[in-house]
Amino acid sequence: MANSRFPALQFRNYRIFWLGQFVSLIGTWMQSTVQPYLAYQLTDQPIYLGLVGFANTLPAFLFILPAGVIIERLNKRKTVITMQIVMMLQAFTLAYLAITHQVTIWHIVGLTFILGFANSLEITARQSMLIELVDREALPNAIALNSTIFNAARVIGPSLSAPFLMLLQNTGEGWAFFANGVSYLFVIIGLFIIQTKPKQLAQNDHRLSTADFLEGQRFIRRTPIILFILMLVAIPSFWGFPFAQQIPVFARDVLKAVGDTNAVVAGRNSLMVTTQGVGALVAAVTLAAFSTMRHKGRLLMIGQIVFAIGLVGLGFSRSLYQAVPFILMMGWGTVTQLALANTLIQLTVPDHLRGRVISSYLWVMNGIAPFGSLFLGWLVQTVGASTAVMIGGSVCLVGYLGFHYLRPDIRRWGGT
Repeated sequence: MANSRFPALQFRNYRIFWLGQFVSLIGTWMQSTVQPYLAYQLTDQPIYLGLVGFANTLPAFLFILPAGVIIERLNKRKTVITMQIVMMLQAFTLAYLAITHQVTIWHIVGLTFILGFANSLEITARQSMLIELVDREALPNAIALNSTIFNAARVIGPSLSAPFLMLLQNTGEGWAFFANGVSYLFVIIGLFIIQTKPKQLAQNDHRLSTADFLEGQRFIRRTPIILFILMLVAIPSFWGFPFAQQIPVFARDVLKAVGDTNAVVAGRNSLMVTTQGVGALVAAVTLAAFSTMRHKGRLLMIGQIVFAIGLVGLGFSRSLYQAVPFILMMGWGTVTQLALANTLIQLTVPDHLRGRVISSYLWVMNGIAPFGSLFLGWLVQTVGASTAVMIGGSVCLVGYLGFHYLRPDIRRWGGT
């Protein structure tokens, strides 16, 4: 039963990678929770949270599309190892600056840009590498299982960050960054152990050219379902997903309560990120366990609408208890729509174009986000966090409904 439900786990290389990645992702989410909190403590201005988000995702805008061509000419496993090492060094540097009380907002912005650069190459190589760890039949399950550990880490990582912030108030952020640096060792060691299939490297001796890039773009234009998915992902990439950078504003200012202390605010910040992770984990586990389910297109639409309603509802919330259900909805909707979009693209694209098409998907998801982060940071500072997320959620909802009205065939994907 387990083998039929989770076929990707039958592959030794995938199991090793999956477990190492899980530990590393826990550390990554610890840093992702603590870093915006530290940035807001240093500046007290939401616009700087947008700037940190801009620095983190700007490399995706600049590098992910060419990375799709480059990755197809490189050994994907070695590329992932190299980028993981860069990200580990970034975490240790940030830890040193925070522990020694030398960190400034500009250190955070600069090191975040380095992290974003490494991530823009690593994520393209990692997504394209999955087919080298499992066979095509197990690929949807591998994608879903990756989403599961990513979102399990979204629960565990922020939860573990809370003790650092609450018990080590002077250096807690730095030690959380240090723990993240150590966590990278697990996935790096795992990647040294496994061996990927050589079939993906058959064309490595070809020169890179503009024609290679354009071939991938022509395939996207000739494949309406992929083009449609990319358009749908673009909407929340600008108007919705960058909200995560503004969680410290909600934790400290919007949802404030009488008697708040720094420790209470830190705990509330971690709890909000954890809550979003719980919703995401529920979605990921469901998709992993039922990766052969029918009606994927309908579930994709439901996930998008639930996400948008969660954003709007959060804008009306004035206490943590009111906000929790809407944050859960946002987490569930985010993972449901992105995991199904990724699965649809991976199953549609031929192997020789996989890196180029996946890089286009990642560019739409992450490359638009820096401008959304800056815009949302400005909007929060101008009209307030509650109004800003209500505007973003409303735009997402109208956009989703409009696209599904124009292309109702997407709801029939995955069976009727």
